[in-house]
Amino acid sequence: FRTWLEVEILVCEALAKKNKIPPEVPETIRQKARIDVESIKKIEATTRHDVVAFLRSIAEQVGPVARYIHMGLTSSDVVDTALSALMLQSAKHLIRDVQEVISILEQMAITHKNTIMMGRTHGVHAEPVTLGLKFLNWREEMLRNRHRLDRARESIAVGKISGAVGTYAHIDPSIEVYVCKRLGLKPARISTQVLQRDRHAEFLSAIAICGSTVEKIATEIRNLQRTEIREIEEPFAVEQTGSSAMPHKRNPVSCEQLCGLARVLRANLFPALENISLWHERDISHSSVERIIIPDSTILLDYMSKKLSYILSRLHIYTEKMQENLQITKGLIFSQSILLYLIDKGASRETAYEIIKRNAMKCWQTRRPLRDILLADKEATRFITPEELDKIMNYEWFLTHIDYINRSCGLGR
Repeated sequence: FRTWLEVEILVCEALAKKNKIPPEVPETIRQKARIDVESIKKIEATTRHDVVAFLRSIAEQVGPVARYIHMGLTSSDVVDTALSALMLQSAKHLIRDVQEVISILEQMAITHKNTIMMGRTHGVHAEPVTLGLKFLNWREEMLRNRHRLDRARESIAVGKISGAVGTYAHIDPSIEVYVCKRLGLKPARISTQVLQRDRHAEFLSAIAICGSTVEKIATEIRNLQRTEIREIEEPFAVEQTGSSAMPHKRNPVSCEQLCGLARVLRANLFPALENISLWHERDISHSSVERIIIPDSTILLDYMSKKLSYILSRLHIYTEKMQENLQITKGLIFSQSILLYLIDKGASRETAYEIIKRNAMKCWQTRRPLRDILLADKEATRFITPEELDKIMNYEWFLTHIDYINRSCGLGR
């Protein structure tokens, strides 16, 4: 309501500057008008029209100058322009939230650039990665989310003061220019009675995608907190309780909360897409939906971003468990390195692959070290010596191009 009032006052200012209404009107309204929600609700119970109720409530306070309020306007001139101003404010908050997450991830990527841990595909040990690369990957995705929010902010930063069907029949376009400039908006190049809802859908799409990235990060933390892995753990306060029945529990409840809330953001996107198609120059089917999905989505992403920043900045990281987990498969994680070495030594790819595969299967079954099994394989030892095998089975190989990746992402020289 306060933003609606600001739009109405700015229209009066613009009209006064063009000598269309007495010059004292805008200041009189600004001094006398107050938002009385209970009064508006009481009037709306009769009018069944919120803007009319709002205008009558203001008129009761400002007296005779009320005749100049809303001249040449339709309700959506006020409501849509005010909504754009509020979304613009929200977008600026959300971009700051996301930037905070980016900054934390960037610092953690630098700190853990060479912290080796197990990389997993399909949930199965693949090859070592670094914890820094995980943080860097998330940072890059969050950068894209910030860019998406930037673009969406530009899309929704428009207003319209163009009348009942967008033709400016009863108000000069210069009024729209003045009002929009004062609110930090641009005039829509064309509108109907309403601003077109593809803009709002783009905003909610950017929010939903950003929320999905938050979920992605939270899901990985949850997985790495599993008892069998326990390489990373979300913060757990001294007085916190994990279970009413099991005192030992340290559950990833904050990350689980973020995963659940991301579903709400995605769900809110669908009605925003449905709102794009309205009848003729407008209908009102979008209005009730937006009163839920736009405030809820902006508030939720703000909360989720701040919660994620809290989790990341206080994350428990267990590097000793990462080292322990690297050993679980008894050297299987070096299978590709050994495969390529055998090929380089003259074995065909098919032969090298078969040698590694059959010995890897023995390693899985017997739990004996892959190194020992390979050195007991006469075909394998035709191509590789114990000394060469020891050189290959070295985690440092996996750090060779870490600096290159960091530079590609704008970190380091």
